[in-house]
Amino acid sequence: MKSQPLTDVELGRLSAVLGRFRDKHSMNLEQLDGFFAALICGPDIVLPSEYLPEIWGDDIVLEDASAEQPMLQEFTSLITRHWNAISDTLHSGDVIMPSLLPDENGICHANDWANGFLRGMELRKKDWASLLRDEKHGGSLVPILALAHENNPDPAMRPYKERISAERREDLIVYAIAGVTKLYRYFNARRSLGEQSPGNATTFLRTMPKIGRNDPCPCGSGKKFKRCCSKTTLH
Repeated sequence: MKSQPLTDVELGRLSAVLGRFRDKHSMNLEQLDGFFAALICGPDIVLPSEYLPEIWGDDIVLEDASAEQPMLQEFTSLITRHWNAISDTLHSGDVIMPSLLPDENGICHANDWANGFLRGMELRKKDWASLLRDEKHGGSLVPILALAHENNPDPAMRPYKERISAERREDLIVYAIAGVTKLYRYFNARRSLGEQSPGNATTFLRTMPKIGRNDPCPCGSGKKFKRCCSKTTLH
């Protein structure tokens, strides 16, 4: 049986609890959604003991453990259900629908979601760095990287000189969503392949065209791939 996705009311409660973690490294709901997507479609299992500190920032110090306990119990229940809903969706082959927060004008930029995804990649950065260098499969990350670095403090890391149009942003979000499904399948295939003997190894089916380093970057910036999203590194 699939996990029941959180309702709008429950997402609101989860967002409110996340808002109580005032550390500068804590996440909002949109970042959490991208973070979980990266962990779930990534190379191996990441346990709550490892990812929870990433969500709420530095270690939590409870002033009144008995008073805070119900809040933490609800928080644990809500994020577990949210994790399971994303996991079930990807496992079934369905397309995930990210939880994006609109700005004051009702526009969803998806920058926080993409940056949350990159924070998830950081927890297994060696495996993800290998994928970034993979010309056959690394292109699935391009729209995510483009959204994550749209407002990078370093202008050289931004994929576009001009503001992203509404049409291009919509395309990037759609491609990012599709990319998550491809990345989930990619790492599933890698795990399966690692469990087989060399003589029984299966052949990967390419899920997207090969991107050469001198080809135009698929994010649409007009730059060569090697000068744009392929230069992204994990720190």
